Amino acid sequence: MQLLKNIYQVGGDLNGITFDVQGALWNDGNSYIIKTESGLIMIDCGCGDTLPQIFFNMKYWDLNPEDIACCILTHAHFDHAGGGYLLKNQGVKFIASPETADAVLSGDERCCGYLYHKTFTPFEVNQTVSDGEKFTVLGIEFTTMHLPGHSMGCTAFGIQWENKHVVFSGDVIGTLLGGDFGWGGSIDFDKKIYTESLRRFAKVDMDVMIPGHGLSYFHKPRHRVEVALNSALMQWR
Repeated sequence: MQLLKNIYQVGGDLNGITFDVQGALWNDGNSYIIKTESGLIMIDCGCGDTLPQIFFNMKYWDLNPEDIACCILTHAHFDHAGGGYLLKNQGVKFIASPETADAVLSGDERCCGYLYHKTFTPFEVNQTVSDGEKFTVLGIEFTTMHLPGHSMGCTAFGIQWENKHVVFSGDVIGTLLGGDFGWGGSIDFDKKIYTESLRRFAKVDMDVMIPGHGLSYFHKPRHRVEVALNSALMQWR
């Protein structure tokens, strides 16, 4: 579905956009496409088993999967990065935090294959970006926000789009259907570090927050982050 002009959600089983296995609502994280005049930018790529569905959804919007030039990963968990090796095989370049890059290269427990009873196929990230770093892909400037806790590589990416500050937040924030926080079972989950990340994120002014699962936030998304921070301060100290 089209979220904003030329920004599309093309994957995500919690929304029913993709489907992995019966009864699973968290096997496939949200995948997004940003359409530019020079090609397509992908944000997260799902678990891999749903990639044909993602491509089918793209084609509905006249988005050619062969035009994907780059995929930016919010973190290394299987439901967000499991399909990376398939895109890598078709020449797509990857950008991620150093922590995420290290995790997907090793394919170890940080990728959480155990949660989905699947084996993560490792692949190499082409470019790493650090907290506060700005980088440009196909003419679009991204700002990197490293917000660890859900995983040590958890990263949000902000862009200016049609005079709006749009942030792809990954799993920094939980869904409206599943609590205030991203899943807490990761090998590298850390409550103290997560709380600090929420404290920092709650200071970011956003017009739109586009998450790793579930629904996007088009009205006062900062309020949602403040709610999550409040929950963390009450529960985790």
